Amino acid sequence: MTHSSESAALKRRASVPVRIGPTTVGGAVPIVVQSMTNTDTADVAGTAKQVAELARAGSELVRITVNTPEAAAAVPRIRERLDMMGVAAPLIGDFHYNGHQLLEREPACAEALAKYRINPGNVGFGKKKDTQFAAIVETALRYDKPVRIGANWGSLDQSMVAALMDENHTRAEPWDAARVGREALIRSALDSAARAEELGLPRARIVLSCKVSGVQELIAVYRDLAARCDYALHLGLTEAGMGSKGIVASSAALAVLLQEGIGDTIRISLTPEPGESRTREVIVAQELLQTMGLRAFTPLVTACPGCGRTTSTLFQELAKTVQDHVRAKMPEWRLKYDGVENLTLAVMGCVVNGPGESKHADIGISLPGTGEAPAAPVFIDGQKAMTLRGDNIAHEFVGIVEDYVARRYAARASA
Repeated sequence: MTHSSESAALKRRASVPVRIGPTTVGGAVPIVVQSMTNTDTADVAGTAKQVAELARAGSELVRITVNTPEAAAAVPRIRERLDMMGVAAPLIGDFHYNGHQLLEREPACAEALAKYRINPGNVGFGKKKDTQFAAIVETALRYDKPVRIGANWGSLDQSMVAALMDENHTRAEPWDAARVGREALIRSALDSAARAEELGLPRARIVLSCKVSGVQELIAVYRDLAARCDYALHLGLTEAGMGSKGIVASSAALAVLLQEGIGDTIRISLTPEPGESRTREVIVAQELLQTMGLRAFTPLVTACPGCGRTTSTLFQELAKTVQDHVRAKMPEWRLKYDGVENLTLAVMGCVVNGPGESKHADIGISLPGTGEAPAAPVFIDGQKAMTLRGDNIAHEFVGIVEDYVARRYAARASA
């Protein structure tokens, strides 16, 4: 079964589509991958470089911090540099506390951004909250920009929390504290969206998010939020963590919601390992969507984990070589070969499941396990095509993949 046919079985929640530059979020379009830079936005060259890296890795929206006058002044220069580099990814401005001032003082920043993200928990406090929120919405209206209203567990409006706690005391059966907290988060987002609409911002220019750092809490919040509105929703587990913990936690939460049809755009908020590329969060988001059959970005390799039958590391090295090769080739292949992202590959380590898994893939190879004959049968479109032997199997197999791609997908491109 192909990824495209699998995705047809997963019914998406109906949401209002939102246009963000050349990208649409929500409605019937595929779920969009986004990411965020961790550079000082005032560093024009460094920020543009990281945005380009994220975009080339597959991020379809890139958020940047806009927290100082210097950062705001840098935004149009970053956009200009990206345009010169041929990078069209829309830039989202992330505003907290002083967004109303920065957008007013730097109209070129307001124009260059494709969307504004504001947090109702810190857009303003006391009497200033409504006026500062209104100022950002009015700027969005002036420049025809959408807005993400992003509530966050860590920065809730404490006056709303206190009011809901008081309200809860009057219930015949009071909610527990966690449920009150979830309600505060959801009400913060929905009440702010309603206020934005009162100010004239169309529903088709509003995206909502309600982020928490716990898996079960995130699932509960978004199930409730999705049942109460038709706004486009951005999914993400905030402060997911580092390495495997961050990947597992984000995948556990988002996979449940995506399977239920909830979510229009996602981000995997990984803490990078020291020296690690920021692009890893993009790759994880893509692989989550692809392994669920919701989108296809690049050919993925099925490979066995290894066992006592596979004491050689050859199959591990070959699987990595093939996966790295197709990822490196995808920017070129995507332009030349329509549908190549749906290619399936298998690199297996012994005779137990090797031939069977290889037959299920478009191209598969079953390497010899411990004690097996030193031969590696290759299967193409379910049929044994050849047997590789010797010390040059990796190079030969990659060549077979290249030939198959050129033959199968070039025909589609010219059809």
